Amino acid sequence: MATIRSADMDFPGRKPQTLTRSRARWAIVGLFLALAAMAVLAVGTASASAPTGSGPVISAAPAGVMDAAPSASPSPRASATAEPQPLTPAAPGADPASLIGAAFTPIFQGLFLLLIELYSLTGNIVVAIVLMTLLIRLVMVRLSAKQIVSQKRMQMLAPELRDLTKELNRRYKGDRVAIQKATQEFYKERGVSPTAGCLPTVLQMGMLFPMYWVIRDGLTNFDPSAMFRVFGINLVPSIHCPVAVNGVVDKAVPCINTVVFGINVGQPQVLFNVPLVVFTLGVSVLAVSAGILQFFQSRMLMPPAAENDAQASSQRTMMVIFPFFSVIYGGWLPAGLFVYWITTSLFSIAQQFLIVGWGSMFPLFGWNPGFARNHTPRFPVTMPDPVTSGNAGKSLAATRLQPEERWAAAASTVRPNTHKRTSRRGRRR
Repeated sequence: MATIRSADMDFPGRKPQTLTRSRARWAIVGLFLALAAMAVLAVGTASASAPTGSGPVISAAPAGVMDAAPSASPSPRASATAEPQPLTPAAPGADPASLIGAAFTPIFQGLFLLLIELYSLTGNIVVAIVLMTLLIRLVMVRLSAKQIVSQKRMQMLAPELRDLTKELNRRYKGDRVAIQKATQEFYKERGVSPTAGCLPTVLQMGMLFPMYWVIRDGLTNFDPSAMFRVFGINLVPSIHCPVAVNGVVDKAVPCINTVVFGINVGQPQVLFNVPLVVFTLGVSVLAVSAGILQFFQSRMLMPPAAENDAQASSQRTMMVIFPFFSVIYGGWLPAGLFVYWITTSLFSIAQQFLIVGWGSMFPLFGWNPGFARNHTPRFPVTMPDPVTSGNAGKSLAATRLQPEERWAAAASTVRPNTHKRTSRRGRRR
């Protein structure tokens, strides 16, 4: 009984299902806090750059991109009503904020120059954002392909890994260090790295913040000409800023034309507002479209449903809910950022289709079309050949006991009862 019980335990006294649910709850809490932090950042930066009067929202410069502030720092209310200033690269100063701003200025300036160069060639800011997004994704195509392959292989390996974890818990009696070491050897043996998909995800999420500043602050400034120069050379000579009418510069009008089909990509695009208990939800068509595409992108790589697998169920739930958080940001983030988001999702969906096919897309709400059945992707994911090491040439997976072998081993440890009583006579009451 003790042997069988230890095989069903991750740690002494805690069943694996309970432990997995606990980890899933902490993951969901961490995700919620990250989204809340991003929402606070969006609201705070938007409110700091919004003037008190009517008219378009024009920000002087992104956080950390303006020159060092004067000795007397203005209050948030004074900054909101201050006259717009030209957009200039940050200069390193004594305070940490200016140092951080100067460190991130090359990233901001590089993306801004790429966007403006494409704008000067196409004359359309939406087309420029789409082309810039495609160029960025083409540079990262190999990393994102490795991420998709790694995620798919982890899903293919999940049933075997669950059985192996039970066997390791039985074998090492809850020794966490030994179990973790054996699990890493198993990953190495199977040629799978659980962390292979982390770097592309971090890079893609990290690109959102500089893109946010480029679109919100770079495109809405009346004079970003200082950002066009690198080592004194103007890299965008075809665009002249600021724009003067009759010799007068209107600082409320951005130098770059950001209005396409009546939508200002430098500002949030809101059709109508829905008042909620905590905040007012601005409904944006671009944000809803981005959420739907992210839902399709996540569903293609969703782990298959498995009985009594709380971890897979939590992953499926998070991959369904997470994409629709972008709908909440529709009233705060600029429309151009959702153009970037939509283009990124379309590129990812096409790349995933070539590697995993339709994946777990269907059945979708009970719909299982014929074209998705038995579909073979163009570049199917295969598991690498196992690498045998140790245990007299046997792999770690090969040394795992099968269920019938575990029952036989457990039965061999049970001592037979040779003192059987045939009656109740003589039993002490």
